[in-house]
Amino acid sequence: QVQLVESGGGSVQAGGSLRLSCAASGYYYISYCMGWFRQAPGKEREGVATIDTDGSTTYADSVKGRFTISQNFAENTLYLRMNSLKPEDTAMYYCAAVPCPATITTKTVFYWGLGTQVTVSS
Repeated sequence: QVQLVESGGGSVQAGGSLRLSCAASGYYYISYCMGWFRQAPGKEREGVATIDTDGSTTYADSVKGRFTISQNFAENTLYLRMNSLKPEDTAMYYCAAVPCPATITTKTVFYWGLGTQVTVSS
């Protein structure tokens, strides 16, 4: 049974930092590329960052220079380090297994996690 379980969300003030984690199980982790997506209330889900099995990354323009995606193959875990958080980063964040090469605009997602809430106050 495939599972993607996010953690690390919370409430922070603007300028603060969080690190999200996504623990993957039930499949061969390196079979897919991975990504982080987010959805704010009343808005469509959008791609935030992706990472390929070779470590290549893509980022949304809105998070470039502030967010860093990474992964640990030994632990089957995906991470998203978020610095200099802004109120507009407030959203539910989801990790997902996506086709390779991964892009933030991908319309194909093999597996979704249930999400973790990030709230940034001004």
